[in-house]
Amino acid sequence: MTTIQRNPKDSMTSTWRKWDRAKWTPSHWLLEVLDAHHVELDEDVPVFQKTDKVPYAPELQFHLWVLTFAGAPLALHQLYINYIGQPSAWLVFLFYSMALKLFAVHEVHILRRLGHQIGFFDGDKHARDGVPDVGVGKTVQTILSVIAFRPMLATFISYTGEPPSSIRWGWLIIETGMYALTLDFWYYMLHRSAHEIGALWQFHRTHHLTKHPNPLLTAYADAVQEVVDIVGAPLLSYGTLKLLGFPMGFYEWWICQQYVVFTEVLGHSGLRMLATAVNPWTSLWRMLDMELVIEDHDLHHRKGWKNSHNYGKQTRVWDRLFKTWIPRVEGYPENIDYVNTVKLPLF
Repeated sequence: MTTIQRNPKDSMTSTWRKWDRAKWTPSHWLLEVLDAHHVELDEDVPVFQKTDKVPYAPELQFHLWVLTFAGAPLALHQLYINYIGQPSAWLVFLFYSMALKLFAVHEVHILRRLGHQIGFFDGDKHARDGVPDVGVGKTVQTILSVIAFRPMLATFISYTGEPPSSIRWGWLIIETGMYALTLDFWYYMLHRSAHEIGALWQFHRTHHLTKHPNPLLTAYADAVQEVVDIVGAPLLSYGTLKLLGFPMGFYEWWICQQYVVFTEVLGHSGLRMLATAVNPWTSLWRMLDMELVIEDHDLHHRKGWKNSHNYGKQTRVWDRLFKTWIPRVEGYPENIDYVNTVKLPLF
C-alpha cells in the first residue's frame, strides 16, 4: 500500500513560540515584539458546546471603534497642515501606513483579550490554528504587504493635497456603505472563481490550509492572491465608485478601508459571538437577512475547500443572491444570548 506524503509546506503545526529563541528569525521576533498573537500561551481559553448560547456584540461599539481609529490620523493630519504646512505624498503614505499597522495590531490585542473571555467557534472540536512553523516568514511578508501597499495605493491614486477638512460628509454614509457592497461584489466574484476554477485554485489553496484561522492568518496566501486582495479588489472597487460618480477622495477611501480592515481582522478571529461585519448599511442587510457575521466566514474555512460557500467578506448579499450561503451552526437566532452582551473596549 502506497502512503501519500503531505507537502511539508502545507503543515499548520505551530510550535515555534515554545522553541529556543536562539532559533528564531527576524520574522519570529517581529511577531513577538508586536505581541500579535491570537492567544496567550499561559492562559486558558473557555470551551463551549455547540448548543451553549452565543453572546451578542452590539453593533454601535464597532462603529465607534472604526471611527475613533480612522478619525485620529485625520485630526493629526489636519493639525500638521494648520501649524506646519502641506506634507509630501511620501510623508502622507508613511503616516497612514504606520497608523494602519498600529490600529490593526491594537485590534488583535483586544480580540485576544476577548478570546480568553468568550472562547472561539468550534472550540469543542479544535483550537484556533496558530501561525505555522513553516509559514512565519510568509505571514510576516503578507502582513507587511497589506500595511505598505493599501495606503500606497490610496495615496498615489487619490491624494490631491486637500486637507481632511475637505471630506464630503454628506456623501460619506452612502459612500462607505456602497464601497463595502462594491468591494464585496468584486471579492465574491474573484473569490468564488478561485475556488471553482482549477487553474486559479492553486493560488488560493494556501489560504485554506487553516480550518480555524486567527487574525494573523487573514492575509496568509500565495503571492498571486496577495496581489488580488491587496490591490486588485480595492482598485476595482475604487474605479467602480468613481465611474458611478462618487467623490472617493483620499480621506473617504481611508475611512472605507478602516471599516474593511476592521472587518477582515474580526472575521478571521473566530470569536464566539454574534458580531456583524459592520458598515453604515448593516441595518438594511440585517432586515434582508443578508448581514455577515464572524461565524459565516469561519464556516467558509472550516467546511470549505475547492467546493465551498459563504464567499463574501463584508456582507452576505451576493451569497444570498447567488445561493452560496449555508446555515450557521452555533449563531442561529434561537441560540443567541442578547442579555449578556460582549463589550469591545477601545483600549
